[in-house]
Amino acid sequence: MLRKFHGLPGLFAGLFLIVLSVTGAVLALAPALDRASAVIPGAGQVSVAELAGRIVAHYPQTEQIVRTSSGNVIVYYSRDGQAGADLVNPLTGEGIAPYESSAFFGWVKDLHRAFMLDDAGRAMAGVLAVFMLILCISGMFLLARRTGGWANLLRPLSGSGSKRIHAELARFAVLGLLLSALTGTFMSAQRFGLLPEAPEIGPRFPAEVSGGQPAPVGSLKALGNVDLGGLRELVFPYPGDPQDVYSLTTSGGSGFVDQATGELLQYQPLAKGSVVQQWIVSLHTGEGLWWLGLFLGAAALIVPVLSVTGITIWWQRRRSSGKLPDNIGAARADTVILVGSEGNTTRGFARELHASLGKVGFKVHCSEMNALAEHYPQASRLFVLTSTYGDGDAPASARRFMARLDNFRPGKALTFAVLGFGDRQFPNFCKFAVDVDKALAGKGLKRLHSIERIDRCSTSQFSKWGDKIGETIGTPLGLDYNPLPPASVELELVERADYGLSVEAPTSILRFKVVEQGGWRRYVPGNRKAPSFEAGDLLGVVPPNGQAPRFYSLASSATDGVVEICVRKQPRGLCSGYLYELKPGNRISSFIRHNPGFRPATGSNPVILIGAGAGIGPLAGFIRKNASRNPMYLYWGGRSSQSDFLYQPELGRYLDDHRLTALNTVFSRSDERAYVQDKLKQDESAVRQMVNAGAQILVCGGKDMAAGVKQVIDEILKPLATDVEALRADGRYLEDVY
Repeated sequence: MLRKFHGLPGLFAGLFLIVLSVTGAVLALAPALDRASAVIPGAGQVSVAELAGRIVAHYPQTEQIVRTSSGNVIVYYSRDGQAGADLVNPLTGEGIAPYESSAFFGWVKDLHRAFMLDDAGRAMAGVLAVFMLILCISGMFLLARRTGGWANLLRPLSGSGSKRIHAELARFAVLGLLLSALTGTFMSAQRFGLLPEAPEIGPRFPAEVSGGQPAPVGSLKALGNVDLGGLRELVFPYPGDPQDVYSLTTSGGSGFVDQATGELLQYQPLAKGSVVQQWIVSLHTGEGLWWLGLFLGAAALIVPVLSVTGITIWWQRRRSSGKLPDNIGAARADTVILVGSEGNTTRGFARELHASLGKVGFKVHCSEMNALAEHYPQASRLFVLTSTYGDGDAPASARRFMARLDNFRPGKALTFAVLGFGDRQFPNFCKFAVDVDKALAGKGLKRLHSIERIDRCSTSQFSKWGDKIGETIGTPLGLDYNPLPPASVELELVERADYGLSVEAPTSILRFKVVEQGGWRRYVPGNRKAPSFEAGDLLGVVPPNGQAPRFYSLASSATDGVVEICVRKQPRGLCSGYLYELKPGNRISSFIRHNPGFRPATGSNPVILIGAGAGIGPLAGFIRKNASRNPMYLYWGGRSSQSDFLYQPELGRYLDDHRLTALNTVFSRSDERAYVQDKLKQDESAVRQMVNAGAQILVCGGKDMAAGVKQVIDEILKPLATDVEALRADGRYLEDVY
């Protein structure tokens, strides 16, 4: 519901909001441009009397002096029967240039305020301000939900593509847009009488004036008591009329000044309501607050990008949901499918199950796990298809499932079956699916079928599971799902460095470049054929003979110009053997899978990188990208410093230029015969101190090494009354384990 509350106003008003924001950004430049050209005396340096005296010396027939909110001083005068207006220097009273309001900014202002449609356009602008207010508030709640709470709003965001761009930009712009929307809504409500507007009641014209000989304006006491910074307007008396007076308006109020005695007459302070209105206008336009205007303008310029990314997200979601044309409402369905997915892979299997059940006559409702209803009155079957994110966590579309399950009221006839999706090489294979299965059983539901787990999206396993479900419900399903292969990129090997032969651990650093028709070229970020990627993302390599792809952690980022992986040849390893035998000039078919859950956090806190063997690949990539020289400490274990010291030359350079703060290596076939966890234990005091100072730990390598490291880190952290799981929950302990 919150997502719809956020998305529908944006879709409806997208084009108009873009016009409103772009024109607002242009207008936000005006205060800064005016301020840049203004001469601003210091506080107390020039009084209004001094200013007026200097101007009259150069403009004898001065009629009015105006000081704008940006600090410019304008004189309106007559000369030889012709009216004129000049910008003047308040320090000398001399003219700087003729003054004329900008026709361009005037046109933009009309477009911004009313779309050139008078009152109808002003009403439309007011409605759009309300829409923007709704978008800002709902967007802030969505950001808080995505980051895990309001306290985490400033933490680094995971994900990629349009969703990541939309969230990052929205986080930057939301305060400026919220301020513009609030003030714009307030001003529109006042314009159309929905809110009271402070009455503009000025002081009454004085009943009596001295009528004496006019004194020089520079000598008038009342004007001498007003600093130039407080002046808004000074209107001169009509020439030759001793009964007329000066009309003075300041930031604090207005009144009249006797032109003979210099006495302040009928002064009336500005009403509180008028002060509020002036502040509302300043906060909306930036007038008098040029720095705020620049901030509001920058925030407004982000709106077109947010509109494009927002529509892209909506369309992707719409296209995905559009593949379920026969999705029955939850209240009428006899079968419910709930999906937990991080990257939409599991949704494809759910769509196949939905279609197959629908074909044999079931009324099927399918939605994400986060949308679990309190009750399904007609349903007798519940299927839960879910992946596991990270180290046993819920995927994005299932993070609220367990909380919603507390209020779930299952019918007596409702049975369930859970199908997990994951990768068997990870220690917590399909852990979230197992947790869901136990939780549903704990609610008193009976199992339609025991939990099963699908390894690496195996279509054959999915089909066999479908056969079992078909037997259970008495209707063959014939699940035959063939997901579209990911868009592949052809890579050409251009360089390799080989290590580890003498210690029976053949390992190679392989560097590729993207192949293009007519030759190869650098891996350019954002190119259609070469998607953007970062160190720590995964390169899916398609081995020969049509085998399932294998994934290798990337040691490079797109900006490095190469696709770099570190591969150890495994005994009977089909893909690792295939890669190890490549020669420069050979080509492979591959694709990128983003892995945002394995990244160093931004900021200046220490980062502890721990790895062994080929697990050094992404860690070296993180160090390479550490252009800001934040503290990074690498603990790495190999077999022999003579044979398989991977990245030794590069790590030396990183130490020299301080991208790497300290390097700690250990070799199992040396005299010390130790492992990386032993090195950590030796440095336990330093490690504990860094963790206590907010350090993040990233571990990459084999699962046995990772288990040993976790055990040692838990021991190190005992004096701090915390452990690895607490760090993991806080995003400070990340693993890439194989």
